[in-house]
Amino acid sequence: MWNQQLYADAVELLKSLIATPSLSREEQDTAKLIGEFLTARNIPFNQHLNNIWAQNKYFDPAKPVIVFNSHHDTVKPNPQYTRNPFSPDIEDGKLYGLGSNDAGGCLVSLIATFLHFYERQDLKYNIILTATAEEEISGHNGIESILDQLPAIEFAIVGEPTQTQLAIAEKGLMVLDCTVYGKAGHAARNEGENALYKALSDIEWFRTYQYPKVSETLGPVKMSVTVINTSNKAHNVVPADVSFVVDVRVTEQYTLEEILEIIQENVKCEIKPRSIRMRPSGIPLDHPFVQAGVRLGKTCYGSPTTSDQALIPSTSIKMGPGDSARSHTADEFIFVDEVRQGIDSYISLLEEIIKN
Repeated sequence: MWNQQLYADAVELLKSLIATPSLSREEQDTAKLIGEFLTARNIPFNQHLNNIWAQNKYFDPAKPVIVFNSHHDTVKPNPQYTRNPFSPDIEDGKLYGLGSNDAGGCLVSLIATFLHFYERQDLKYNIILTATAEEEISGHNGIESILDQLPAIEFAIVGEPTQTQLAIAEKGLMVLDCTVYGKAGHAARNEGENALYKALSDIEWFRTYQYPKVSETLGPVKMSVTVINTSNKAHNVVPADVSFVVDVRVTEQYTLEEILEIIQENVKCEIKPRSIRMRPSGIPLDHPFVQAGVRLGKTCYGSPTTSDQALIPSTSIKMGPGDSARSHTADEFIFVDEVRQGIDSYISLLEEIIKN
């Protein structure tokens, strides 16, 4: 452990964040907490909406920039909670509470790491800390809203629970609203054109199509039809329209535009992507940050879940304390020792980069 006080302060900050509700779009109180935490340590910061960012004391415009990013918004409490989701209780080494694992532990560990390097003058990189909002809903008022106020980013460490291993690739997400049109008619007679039957061939294509390029770390592109509806409410009327939703998880082997073009060439339904913002990412195994992690004994893997990594236009890794399997679960927790390990891992990774 580099500094016991860093760890103690990080745990206390995490407890305060848990005790302060910060649902997506309602993060103003946790933004205030983070700002006060930095101010108490004489660190200037900037704020836009509910996003906070700060830079190292000896920021040098001639040096490349590393961004430490994590989020302070949470999902709504899982209805199966048996504990108060806003009560930061420690029992058997576990710190319970909403957002403790996703991604409070990562955020406070990155803040501690930023403090560790804040006054260093021998850094090869500038460091910018960003504590951002709306990650859980991929909102426009989160990290995306401050990118134009930051200098060019050379590299980003995105704090998400990975058991401090290196997620070197992340699947992108594209959600498609699909519509098939037919013609209404009476179900008792051979009338109309059943839109539901017309939709079946497209749905079957989404279910069975295999994209030829497969990622070494993320596997194949995955498409899932998740919702289906018709405007028809009567049992005796042939539906004139059917709408369905497709969840598309895209690997770094394709751009979202390429995936959309392939889909449009193979199905007959009308397709409207909700956005093409949540892009896949990947980093070469020989990248200095990956190699530094490998030297420290970290394993590399591909992450199927999305994060703010999809919105940061630079090379990045996803890494942090905690376990993704606990995210959004009832009675969410993080082991307090995982926070210690998170701080150690982040600092060790940066020290490894600095000396090589």
